[in-house]
Amino acid sequence: MLKVNNVDVYYGAIHALKGLSLDVELGNIVTLIGANGAGKTTTLKTISGLLRPKNGNIIFKGKDLVKIPPEKIVGLGISQVPEGRRVFSTMSVLENLEMGAYLRTDKKEKQSDLENIFTRFPRLKERRKQLAGTLSGGEQQMLAIGRALMARPELLLMDEPSMGLAPLLVKEIFAIIKDINEKGTTILLVEQNAHMALSIADKAYVLETGKIVLEGSAQELMHSEAVKKAYLGG
Repeated sequence: MLKVNNVDVYYGAIHALKGLSLDVELGNIVTLIGANGAGKTTTLKTISGLLRPKNGNIIFKGKDLVKIPPEKIVGLGISQVPEGRRVFSTMSVLENLEMGAYLRTDKKEKQSDLENIFTRFPRLKERRKQLAGTLSGGEQQMLAIGRALMARPELLLMDEPSMGLAPLLVKEIFAIIKDINEKGTTILLVEQNAHMALSIADKAYVLETGKIVLEGSAQELMHSEAVKKAYLGG
């Protein structure tokens, strides 16, 4: 479904991604793990068109995304749940969700998707008129996921969805991610909680200083001594 081929990305003189290649197969959860500053967020921003690679290409369903603007990439079927949630804090929960569907013209189906989001996240339904900035961290994360789903993505990019959340909420968010995938959305997940990410993923990549240093099935990486030592606390 998605093929990232030999991509180089620079921030000025800093070489942030170095010949990065990865594949995401239709229907899978693929996770990208690595320390802070390894290039995980840069990878997602490059796929979604917010950053332009100097070399390489990004093929989504046979189409090269490299010169396509971000809003057109959303239209092709890729949505992102950004790091730090980035909800529109001065807008209501409902307005945030409607923003996720800004490209869509199918009114009836949009309404039905909204109802599905409220069924999935009852707390958002209760708070639909509340300003997004007044929600708790966990509720904002649910809103960020709901907003991305309102675009009806085929591929969902998720950047650190468990960041800053209490352990109980982390479990809930991962159960939601698994459920979204089981209902037919392919997911590329960037996550510092390597143990949780590997427990739900099909395939995994380890990123260090802009390079893929390990790849394999999530189960293989879960049992790899190098991964255990570096990311799973021994």
